[in-house]
This record gives sequence, structure tokens and C-alpha cells, in this order.
Amino acid sequence: MRLYHFIKVVLAAWVLLFAGSACSSSPPPPTPQDDISVQIEADGQFLTVFVPAGSAVQTALESAGITLIGKDRLEPAGVVYLTDDAVIRVIRVEEIIETEQIVIPFRVIRQPTENLPVGQEKLLQAGKNGLKEITYVRVFEDGQEISFEEISSLGLDEAVDEIILVGVQSSIAPIALPSPLVYISNGNAWLMDQSTANRFLIVPTGDLDGRIFRLSGDGNWLLFSRAEEDEDLINSLWAVEIGSYEDTLVELDTENVIHFADWVPGTEQVFAFSSVEPRVSAPGWQANNDFIVKRFSENGWTSTVDILQDTNYGGVYGWWGTDFQYSPEGDFLAFASPDQVGIITTAEDEDQEQEKIILLEIIPYKTQGDWAWMPGIGVGPLGNVIYSVDHVAQEGNLSTEESPVFDLVAIPLTGGGARRIVRDVGMFAYPLPSPIKAKPSGEASYQVAYLQAVFPERSATSNYRVALMDRDGSNQHLVFPALDKSGLQPARGWGAWSPEEFENGAGYPLAVIYEGNIWILNPETGDFWQVTGDGRVQGLDW
Repeated sequence: MRLYHFIKVVLAAWVLLFAGSACSSSPPPPTPQDDISVQIEADGQFLTVFVPAGSAVQTALESAGITLIGKDRLEPAGVVYLTDDAVIRVIRVEEIIETEQIVIPFRVIRQPTENLPVGQEKLLQAGKNGLKEITYVRVFEDGQEISFEEISSLGLDEAVDEIILVGVQSSIAPIALPSPLVYISNGNAWLMDQSTANRFLIVPTGDLDGRIFRLSGDGNWLLFSRAEEDEDLINSLWAVEIGSYEDTLVELDTENVIHFADWVPGTEQVFAFSSVEPRVSAPGWQANNDFIVKRFSENGWTSTVDILQDTNYGGVYGWWGTDFQYSPEGDFLAFASPDQVGIITTAEDEDQEQEKIILLEIIPYKTQGDWAWMPGIGVGPLGNVIYSVDHVAQEGNLSTEESPVFDLVAIPLTGGGARRIVRDVGMFAYPLPSPIKAKPSGEASYQVAYLQAVFPERSATSNYRVALMDRDGSNQHLVFPALDKSGLQPARGWGAWSPEEFENGAGYPLAVIYEGNIWILNPETGDFWQVTGDGRVQGLDW
């Protein structure tokens, strides 16, 4: 026991001796009161300040009463801890915003045209310089510029090209016309009067989109659509009185018309239309399937006369839309959608209800794309039959919606159902009945022009030829173009009948768009003439 206590005493003594020697060999820790010297370079001056050891750069600036403004910066950064004799640099940063307006010169485009005599020039559109505002930022450090950079560019005014039409020699011989013919070329509306050589510019805006282009029954007004630059709009409807463009170009306060707009028969300055809603996704719209009638005045005032059909779903593939056509007397409205053909009565008596009658149920065609097939319609000039196209199931094809078979049909309004008068015509036949021609017997007769697919089994991509038949489907024959020539591209508005006959009662001329040019056909004789040659025609009406 005594030995145990003795060992403990000896060990404690050794520990005290070792600890004392260790403490005597280390320097004492710095006290918070010790200061270090710091040099500061700022605003062209050098300052010396004393701060407690362990201070950061920001503490030294505060001690010197120096403040950072805006984007001023430090070297080293404000959070770095300082050592004795450290140097701090305050860099003053200044940003100067500058703007500059730059004139964008307009281009001069000289556009050859056969619509003017050779050598003659006509200003189609006056040029206008554009204006752009550019914003720059200049950055200075301690008064020295270190960068110059463009940060934004804003178009204040778009430049407008100056377009000058230059008449070029045409080898095409002129022919006489029984009535004025209007057409679109390069987005402008032109008129041929009495002769294909007499051409007059009637709408020089350069933005007609060709979706709507209809001459009134009396030939005094033209209804047409113009493309819109506003991304929220597709187009807008306008009207112009033939021969007085400067005074009567009328905006009709009607937008987004894709399939149908036309003059109401037997009225003056009254038009009807069906609208769509613009969409970002294909095809670019959602159809309203509506039908609205409006009246307008020359000063641009418009009012709604009637709404024959409100916005509605429109049935199968109704998002694509509905096409319409007035009867000759305006007493009913024919309509065609991807799954139906029928009529809507247009009763003038307010007590009489309008009636919608389905005349033909159609198998909707499955296009496998972002478009829908819609049959063309043509109302006979006597108002008692509708010509259209029916989609027919193919024998052995399990998918009726994908059948490639399309027949041209006549639908008598007296009843009896649709009669198939042309088999395998193709989906884009677009029948076009002619005006009435009285036979020597006194019978009222007319012909129907239509497009016949060159390859009916591939009619969605096939070219077509113009064919004619009598109103009952007899005497079917191809008339244009010649069999050794390529066919034409099918489209709504592919042709138009003149309301007047050739001289000496030689039949009604039929105007056709072929390879971007207008051709005049005489179905009575089989003759045809090319009357434009620049390949820029986009639409026509007679």
C-alpha cells in the first residue's frame, strides 16, 4: 500500500515537470488588440489604415470610410482575411447606356410582268426606309473603357420594298372575252376586260392570300382575303369596287376565313362567311363551322344581318371545317363537311324556321396526316341538284375509312338519293356546273366541269385533268390538258365559268389555272388558249 502511494507521487511530479517545460517553450497567443497595417488604393489615392488582426477586406474599407457604388469591385474580394502590409485595390466600375437609330434602306425590286405593255413601267408599291434602334453598354474601370457591347436591337419601323412592274414582251396572242375576268397574280388583283390584252391593276397591296376571291353577281364588287402580319390572325376580308380602288377599298371587320365567303345572291353589299380560330398546332386553325351574314357600307361600317349557324363541333373531323355554296336564287345553302353533304334553308320570313337537311352521309376519309378531306360541292344553275363526291368502301379493304375509291355523285333535291355518275373520279373532283344554255327545243341545258384524277387509286397525290359531262352525267370526256401533257394540280377555285357566252353564241368560256397560268377553254369547240405566261396566277373568278 505504501509502495502504491509512493509510485503515484513520483508520477504526478513527472507530469508537472513535463507540462511546465512545454508551456515555457510556446509564444503567447495574439490578443485582439493587436493591429495590422493595410494599404488601400482608391480613386487615385493611397491610404494606410490599421485594423485588428484577422479582419476582412470589407472591414478595412469601412475603417477608411470608402463606399462601393453600383458594380464597383475589390481586389482581393471583400471577404478575404488580411495580413500585415496587405494591399487593397478599389476598382470603380461605370456603365454607360447608349442608343443609336439606324436607317434601313428599302430594296428596289423590278418585277417583270406580262400585265403591262413591253417597256412600260408601273410603280406597284412605294419603297419606305425602315428604322432600327440599337442599345449599347460601355463599361469603364477607373476611367478606362474595357468593353463595348450591343445589348438589344429594336425594329421601330420595317423597311418596305419598292416594287416596280416592268412590262415584258409576250408571245401570247390576245383573245376577246365576253365578260370581265379577275385574277390574283403575285398577291395583287388584276382585271381583264373585253380582251386578255386589256389588263388593269385593281388591288396592288401584294398580300392577297387566295383563300377568298369572289366577284359579285353584277361584276361591281370584288370580295377577297388578305394575309395578316399579326401572329394572332390568319387573314382578313376586304372588298373593292371595280374601277375605283383608291376610294372604295373597304375593310370588312371580319378575320380568319379559310373555307368560305361569298356574296349573298340578289343583294347589294351583303356577304356571308364561315370563320375559324387560329391555332399554333397544325393545320393552324380550329373551325367554328358557323355561318354569318353581314352588310357593309363604303365607309367601312359593317353590321350582322343574320346567323344561319352558330359555332358548333361540326361532326367528324369538324376541326377542319365546313364548305358552303349558295343556290342561284339564294333560297338555300348547300354545305359539305368531311362526313356529310346537305342543305340549309334560308327563309326570309322570321316566323319560318331554318331547316338543316342531310342529303348524303359520307364515310370520313382517314388521311393519316394533319389535314381532313372535304368533298367539293356545286349547285346546278336550276337549283334542283347538287353535285359532290362520295367516299366509297372498297371491296376487300377492311378499313373503309382508308378506301381510295371516290365517285362523283348528283343529288336531286326532289328526292331519290344520290346517283353515282362518274366512278373513280378521285377525291379532288370539285364539280363546277356551267350557266344555263337553251337548246333549240327550248330545254334548259348545262354542262358540269370536274377534275378527273390521272391515278384514281392515288388521288390524294395525283395530278388531274379537266373533264366535262352533260348535267345528267352523259357525254363524259376529257378536255384539258392534252394527254401528252402533265395534269394540273387540283385545288378549290381551279376554274370558273364566264356568265356570258362567246360571240355568236359559241358557248360559255371556262377559265382554268394550269401551271400558274390562265387558260381559256371553249367546251363547244374543244379549243383552248393560254392567256398569261409568267406562271404567277393564284386565283381567278368570272
